[in-house]
Amino acid sequence: MALSEDDVRGIADYARIALEGDELAEMTAYLNDAVDMLEPILAYNLPDVDPTFHPIGSLSNVMRDDAVDADRAFTIDEALGNAGSSRERSFRVPAILGEEE
Repeated sequence: MALSEDDVRGIADYARIALEGDELAEMTAYLNDAVDMLEPILAYNLPDVDPTFHPIGSLSNVMRDDAVDADRAFTIDEALGNAGSSRERSFRVPAILGEEE
């Protein structure tokens, strides 16, 4: 299935990319080449294989509960013990965005 310049213009508009004249023709050729490279995939006959839309399947939440592990947690004093500089309950680091303190 070859893409026409109208198809590519529509894709570019949707992506908010301004293509004019030669750029549109060049992008149409480029996208058609990309689609042609995927053509060999259609040669596989896999009627019993369901499409995979996500590599992990139906896994919906991969985040753990945000809970303190009392066996591994540092106290503030332990955390700041090797700090080069600290103020109140925070690490002090050199400014990188300006001279403000």
